[in-house]
Amino acid sequence: MNKKENTPIVASNDTEIGESPLVKCVLCRVRIRPDASAMTFRSGGLELKEGEWVVVPTPNGKEVGQIVSKPIRIQMPERCLPPEIERLATTSEIEDYYKNLEFEKEAWAICQGHIDRLGLKMKLIRVESFFDHSKIIFFYSADGRVDFRELVKALVKDLRMRVEMRQIGIRHEAKLVGGIGCCGRELCCASFLTSFDSISIKMAKAQNLPLNPNKISGLCGRLLCCLTYEYKTYKEMSQNLPTLGKACQTPTGQGKVIRQNIFKQAVTVAMPDGSIIEYTMEELEGKKSSEGLEQEPTSFTKESEQGQEEEKEEKKRLEKTRSKSKGRQKKRQGQKKSPKKQGQKQPKASKKRQKKKGTGKNRQHGRNNKNKGQSND
Repeated sequence: MNKKENTPIVASNDTEIGESPLVKCVLCRVRIRPDASAMTFRSGGLELKEGEWVVVPTPNGKEVGQIVSKPIRIQMPERCLPPEIERLATTSEIEDYYKNLEFEKEAWAICQGHIDRLGLKMKLIRVESFFDHSKIIFFYSADGRVDFRELVKALVKDLRMRVEMRQIGIRHEAKLVGGIGCCGRELCCASFLTSFDSISIKMAKAQNLPLNPNKISGLCGRLLCCLTYEYKTYKEMSQNLPTLGKACQTPTGQGKVIRQNIFKQAVTVAMPDGSIIEYTMEELEGKKSSEGLEQEPTSFTKESEQGQEEEKEEKKRLEKTRSKSKGRQKKRQGQKKSPKKQGQKQPKASKKRQKKKGTGKNRQHGRNNKNKGQSND
């Protein structure tokens, strides 16, 4: 066993994060395959150093890997602790590791030959074989669903082991293959990202990035994963800034906002005379406060005058409505029928009605007399 190294202490505070206490541990990065991203494990009490071979637990069972970074001593919540390294690998296990890599290359060639023979529209990306040779996984990408039943039968017949076909998307393909991004560093998905967040063009707009697909897209052809890293910060810092394309009041007059500088908290304004001036938020806020102080007394007097005029108008309206209501009441009282008095003249309408009744009675009397005369005859 090697002597214990004096590794730097990253955190030394014995406080608690939430309800989970902090635990002291030694972490190291282990790479299981040469083209795969390294994984984090606890040393498990072993005195390890960079370059040693160890046996680690994985979702696919026990695997052999190599330590690719110097172990560090750290404190982290107990609920976030990674799995432990089981033990150091033996010489025979290291030999089996390299034999397994050669077997994966042979399986790749066999699978690609069957794909070409069957004419399947699929792209083989990666082959992973379990360390104990109990199962082999073929990762592929395709535009739609692929009928690979004949392919699986041929692979089982040639390899004599369990075969699994797993379809993945474009972003997962970049994670498995790896590469160098436009920033000059290793791809985030292939180095440390464990999951993919949803990304939209709105994030690029909020960060004032050029909306050129070649500049904001990664090797996978999708939007860059790093657009999510600073989006919240840009959004918070741009809340107080005037929006682009809108009018803005400045110390020299009103202009149009054409550019924002979020870090300086300033905006560039195009003035009506064609000049372009940059103002900080302090200058704009000072202008607004001075304008508010100047306009306060005038606005107060205007509001008071408007209030007095409105009160006068309301009084006039009330007087008009009252006079109208009184006139209506008088008319209703005049229309009511008063009791008949002796010697009172009847209205013309009543006389006409009586005449009509008299004429009707005379007509009926004449008809009766005619009928009597006819019966006597």
